[in-house]
Amino acid sequence: MKVHEYQAKEILRRFGVPTPEGRMVTHPAAAYEAARALGGERWVVKAQIHAGGRGKGGGVKVVGSIDEVGTAAEQILGMTLVTPQTGPEGKLVNRLLIEKAVDIDKELYFSILVDRQNQTNTIMASAQGGMEIEEVAESNPEAIITVPVSATAGYSDYVARKLAFGLGLDKAVLRKFSAFVAKAYKAFVEMDGSLLEINPLVITKQGDVIALDAKVMFDDNSLRLHPELDTMRDFDEEEPLEILAGRYGVDYVKMDGGIGCLVNGAGLAMATMDIILRCGSRPANFLDIKGGANVQNVIKAFTLLMGDENVKTVLINIFGGIVKCDMVATGILEAMKSVKVDVPVVVRLSGTNSEEARKILNNADFPFITAETLIEAAEKAVEAEKGVAS
Repeated sequence: MKVHEYQAKEILRRFGVPTPEGRMVTHPAAAYEAARALGGERWVVKAQIHAGGRGKGGGVKVVGSIDEVGTAAEQILGMTLVTPQTGPEGKLVNRLLIEKAVDIDKELYFSILVDRQNQTNTIMASAQGGMEIEEVAESNPEAIITVPVSATAGYSDYVARKLAFGLGLDKAVLRKFSAFVAKAYKAFVEMDGSLLEINPLVITKQGDVIALDAKVMFDDNSLRLHPELDTMRDFDEEEPLEILAGRYGVDYVKMDGGIGCLVNGAGLAMATMDIILRCGSRPANFLDIKGGANVQNVIKAFTLLMGDENVKTVLINIFGGIVKCDMVATGILEAMKSVKVDVPVVVRLSGTNSEEARKILNNADFPFITAETLIEAAEKAVEAEKGVAS
C-alpha cells in the first residue's frame, strides 16, 4: 500500500522525524490560505500523486509570494502530471501539499527497505541527494552507502555513524543525523514498512536534518495491524481492477501485456508469466485464484480479465491436485455463462482427471484451445494473440 507524501510525513512526525511545516489542500483558494497560515517568505507547492519525478513534470514549484502560491495551485491542480514513473498516461492531480521552504545547505538520499534475499532491513544513503537513485547506481555506484540491520541484533547507533562517515558529514550535524536515522528506522519497523525513501534528506544552513520529501510503502499483509492506515488509502491512485480483486479475495496485479493469465498457485503463476515472455509476448496480469479453482473464483477471475481492454487472449493454467481437473473444466463452462468472453481462450489442465477435463472442453460450444504442456499452452496463446492483433 502506498500513501501520499503529506500522509507519509504525518506518520514520520508521530515518531519525531523532522519535516517541513505544511498543509494539504484541494483548492487554489485553500492553498492561498495555507501559505498565509504557515507564514514565511517562500513556499513550495507540490502535487500529491503516487509517483516520483514530479518536479520534472512541472508538479513542484517554489514561489516567493502568497499570490504566486495561488497561481501555482491553479496551474497544478487538475493537471494530468506525466513523470517517468506514471507512464505516458500520467496521473490527475487532485491534492497539493503547501510547505514552508527551508534553507538548504546539503541534499542527501536516504532510504530503508526490506532486503528479502539477505533477510535484513537495509538502509541506503548517498551524498547525491535529489537524483534518481537508479541513475546514481548506474553512473556512480560507489556513491551509495549500504548498511544492513540484523533482524536479531536490531538497530544500534553504529548504523548512523557508519552512514555519516560514508556521507562525509561534519561532526556538528552528527548528533541530529543519528537521531534522525534512529527515529526513521523506528517508524519503518513499527509501521511494517516495505519501503521508506526520503529524497532529498536535507541539512539546512542552520544545521537541522529534515525530510524534505517522503515516500512510504507498507506491507499489505500487515494492514490489519494498522487500521488507521485505511483512512489514508486513496483509491483514485490505485488500479481499479486491483481494487476489485482485493474485494474478490484473489491476488491480481495488472501488467502491460496482452495475454491474460488465470492460474492457481503463485509459483505456477510466476512460471506461466515467464514462459509467456520466453515465447515472445507479455502477460497482461498476475492472477492467482489460489487453491480454490471453483466456479465462483473462476467467475471473479474472468470478470477481472474481461475488464482489461488490453487482454487479447486468455491463458488458463490449472494444476489439479486436491481439486480435480474435470471439476475445474465444468467450473470454467459455468463461469463463461456469467461473463461474456470474446477473446481466444487457451486452457492447460494438468493433474487429476486431466483427460476427462480436456474432453469436456473439446465438446463445449466455446472454441477452447487446449494444450497438454505449459510451453505448448504459451505458444498457442501467443499465436492466438497475434491472430487477434492482426
